[in-house]
Amino acid sequence: MNQPTCDVEAAARTIRTWLNEADRVLITAGAGLSAAAGYDYGDEDRFRELFPALHRHGLRSRYMVGVPLPPALLWGYWAVHIDDIRLSTTPNPLYRRLRALVGDTDHWVMTSNVDGLFARSGFNPDRIFSPQGDYGRYQCATPCTPTTWDSKPLVAQLLASCDPATGAVTDPAALPRCPNCGGEIEINVRVGPEFVDTPYLPAGRRLQDWLGTAPADTRLLVLEFGAGFNTPGVIRWPGEHLVRHSPQARLVRVNPTHPHTPADLADRALPVPADAHHLLDTLTVPRSAAHSTVAS
Repeated sequence: MNQPTCDVEAAARTIRTWLNEADRVLITAGAGLSAAAGYDYGDEDRFRELFPALHRHGLRSRYMVGVPLPPALLWGYWAVHIDDIRLSTTPNPLYRRLRALVGDTDHWVMTSNVDGLFARSGFNPDRIFSPQGDYGRYQCATPCTPTTWDSKPLVAQLLASCDPATGAVTDPAALPRCPNCGGEIEINVRVGPEFVDTPYLPAGRRLQDWLGTAPADTRLLVLEFGAGFNTPGVIRWPGEHLVRHSPQARLVRVNPTHPHTPADLADRALPVPADAHHLLDTLTVPRSAAHSTVAS
C-alpha cells in the first residue's frame, strides 16, 4: 500500500471546517500522541539517561523492558519510569494545544495511553476513558480483590530505596506487596486476564451513554491520534466502526506511519500522514477565531 502524501496546511483547513461543523468530538489516542508530546518509549537517549544500569545490561528502550528482571531491578525500573511518565502534575504543551483546539465543543476522550496526560493538561477527568489502565494505580497480581491502590506512595517508597548506580531497590522491605493478601503486585495496566478494570468501567459506561443517547443527526467528529496496530481493537477499529455506523460522523486519522482509512468511509475520513506535533503546530488559529471567520 502506497503511503499517502500529506499537505498539512490543506489537512488543517479541512479539520478546522469539520470542527466548526461538529456537534460533538470524540478524541481517541494511542501511544503516538504521547510520543509526539515527548514521551517516546523508543527513545534510547532518554532511556540511557534514566536507566544507565539497564542500558549497560544491553537494553536500549522502555519497549525492551519486557524481559525477566530480578524484583529489585524490576521495581527500580518501575519507580523511575512511573515517576517520569505519570506523576508529574505539569501540563503538557501538546496536549494543552489539543484541549484548546476542541474548545467548548461537547467532547470525550478515549485513550490506550496510561500516562494521565489528558487529565493533567486540562481535559475533564470524568470524560476520559482509559481502558488499558493507569500507571497511577497498582493491583494485586493474583488478583485477590478488585480494589486498586494509588501508586504515588509506592513509587516514593521505592525511589527512596533505589540505588541510581545499580538501578536496583536496595531494601528488600521496600519491595511492594499486596495490601490485602500480602502477595505480589503489579501496575494496574492491561497485560493479561488478571487486569483489574474496575476503576475504568464507570467512565466506559458514561461514554457509551454519551454516544448512545445522541440524536441520529448528531455530527460527530472522531479525532484519532497515534493509534497504530499494536492494539488496534482498543482505539483504531472501534473509531472506524463508530463512524461507519453513524451517517453524520467523520474520522480524522493522524498517524505518520499508519494513516490509511477504510475505503468504505470515503470522503467522511481524512488520513493525515503526519505526527500530532506537526499537525497541531499548523492548527494555530484558535477555534473561536475560526468561528468568527466563518460567521463573517
